[in-house]
Amino acid sequence: MPIRRIPEGAEYDPNQVLDAIINKLKLKNDAALSRALEVAPPVISKIRHNTLPIGATILLRMHEVSDYSIRELRALMVRMDGATGAA
Repeated sequence: MPIRRIPEGAEYDPNQVLDAIINKLKLKNDAALSRALEVAPPVISKIRHNTLPIGATILLRMHEVSDYSIRELRALMVRMDGATGAA
C-alpha cells in the first residue's frame, strides 16, 4: 500500500481544517468543536499543537458533521508555502 505524502513545497497544517470546520458550523471555539466531533477537548488541542495527527476516525467524523468531502478536508490539512490558500 503506497504511503501518501505531502506535496513538495507544502506543509501539514491541521489548524486550517479545524478553523474551517469551526467557521462552517459557526462554532464559538475549540471546546464547541470537540463537542460537535464528540471527542475530548484535549484531542483537539493535541491536533492543533501538531502532537496528534488527524486520523481516519476523526477525519470521517469531520466529514459527517461538516459535509466537507474527504478530499476537501485533506486539502485543508496542507498549506502550500507561499500560496494564498485559494481553493
